[in-house]
Amino acid sequence: MPSSTKGRLTGERPLQGVTPDSLLALHEAGYQAVRERIGGGRILDVGCGHGFESVRFLAPGREVVGVDYSSEAVAAASAHYGCQGLRVAQMDALALGVRTASFDAVCSSHLIEHFTDPEPHVAELARVVRDDGQVCILTPNEPADFENPFHLHLFDRDDLQAMLERHFGDVWLAGVDAADHVKAHFEARRKRAARLLKLDVLGLRHRVPHSWYVWAYTRLLPLAYKLLARDDVGGVTGITVDDWFVTNHVDDTTPLLFAVARRPRRDRDADAAGAAGAASATPSSPSSPSIRTAT
Repeated sequence: MPSSTKGRLTGERPLQGVTPDSLLALHEAGYQAVRERIGGGRILDVGCGHGFESVRFLAPGREVVGVDYSSEAVAAASAHYGCQGLRVAQMDALALGVRTASFDAVCSSHLIEHFTDPEPHVAELARVVRDDGQVCILTPNEPADFENPFHLHLFDRDDLQAMLERHFGDVWLAGVDAADHVKAHFEARRKRAARLLKLDVLGLRHRVPHSWYVWAYTRLLPLAYKLLARDDVGGVTGITVDDWFVTNHVDDTTPLLFAVARRPRRDRDADAAGAAGAASATPSSPSSPSIRTAT
């Protein structure tokens, strides 16, 4: 992998060659589950990051568009994968600048937990997918999640099901689980992290302004990974996507929730706003990723 694809590790999004292999495998397993369930047509990946997962959606009969709020991520995705046919654009996931009912499938991977109120994001997913299309959502399972200041709204299975059913007429919800040795690996790292967090005896990270917590977290995370996951970069653990599987049995140890939602329910006002936004903001070509919608 070219070193230029690496960005600064913050914990907000995975980075190849920087994020621990076990977490990269978790993300890849989620995307693989999505790829196995979507067909052809126009595919939208919301929160595409650096695009190394979005590009795997490309296949004969598919047009793939990745969008992200980060100009740095969009530029990286365009530079490295635009030549392969991935189209990218800078957009706000709460106000997508694409037309209503314009995509056959939409993916939102590890994104809804980043909003204090994820409902408008889900409403946007319902707006932009076609009536006979499907939306795939991946998000951490609250009981199994690691502490992360970017995770502002975590879901258990019932919470996610209830929210999606407000916007879709058909919701199937399962989990993405891992082999026992992977879960043991995660649990050992969680225990090491818990010991470090005990140093914050007064719980200051939850008492200071959230922006301060994020600032400290993004600067301490590289050091924490060296201490807690030093054996987890570069293939040392041997943990790969093959260690993960989709299951209908979800319990407190299941790392990810995975939903497939169909039959979107749309708000007419939202449809009109989306059409107006799309008139001035259409997904870009690989050579011009600078489109930005409302933020």
